[in-house]
Formats: sequence, structure tokens, C-alpha cells
Amino acid sequence: MPDIQINYVAILVAVVATFILGFIWYTPLFGKAWAREMGFDPDEKPSGAVMARGMIFMVIGNFLLAYVFAHNIAVWDPETWGQGPSEMSPIGNAGMAAFFTWLGFFLPVDLGAVAWEKKSWKLFGINTVYHFLALLVTAMILVYM
Repeated sequence: MPDIQINYVAILVAVVATFILGFIWYTPLFGKAWAREMGFDPDEKPSGAVMARGMIFMVIGNFLLAYVFAHNIAVWDPETWGQGPSEMSPIGNAGMAAFFTWLGFFLPVDLGAVAWEKKSWKLFGINTVYHFLALLVTAMILVYM
């Protein structure tokens, strides 16, 4: 079994960073477009209870993403297996981890929403780029902390 070291401070920083990214992405940048594509009235503000529940679920989801992603990155690191230092730079490691996780796990789900839920390509673009950026931010924090 590999000796996986998890930096919980890095996980908490990643949770906060992806929460902030999500707020920026889905509020000032693409909030109105996202709401329209989802069939919501972009001018209607959700109640405080709905917002609180959404934020709590988002924090839990961001924590699970960062926690599992930390394990994933550690398992693919040669040092975890006692094989010496990785030949890849930290930025390369983070980029590859984010890209392949997005490609194999997030992109198929996002494409499924277009194929089966009849979501628009515009919504696909908003969501899938956010998913990739969230993975990239999380990976950068995890490999650099």
C-alpha cells in the first residue's frame, strides 16, 4: 500500500477557492446566461433558505472533490510508490490531473446532459469550462501546498 499524505489545509484552501470561483462564474460572469439556459428567470432571486442550502451543498461537493482529487494526484505520483521524484513539474502534474479527470469524468456527464436532458450547447460550455477550471484550481492548490 502506498503511503498517501493528504494536506488538509490545502483541501480547505481548495474548497474556498472553488467556492469563490463558482460564485464569480455563476453570478457576475455567466449567471444570467446560465439562468436563462436552465429555464430560470434571471431576474428572480432565490430565497435565503434556497441560497443557504445550495451553498452548503456546494461546500460539501467541493470538499469531496478536493479530498478525492488529493488522493488521486497522490496515487499517480511516483514518490508515493517509493520510485523517486516525478519527472513532471508540479504545474504539469496539476494540469494533467485536471485535464484527464475532466476528460474522463466531467466531460462525459456534461455531454450526457446535452444528449439526454436536452440541455443547450451554451449551457454545456458554461458548465464544462467551469468544471475544468475548478479542477485546475484545485489541482494547482493541491500540488503547490
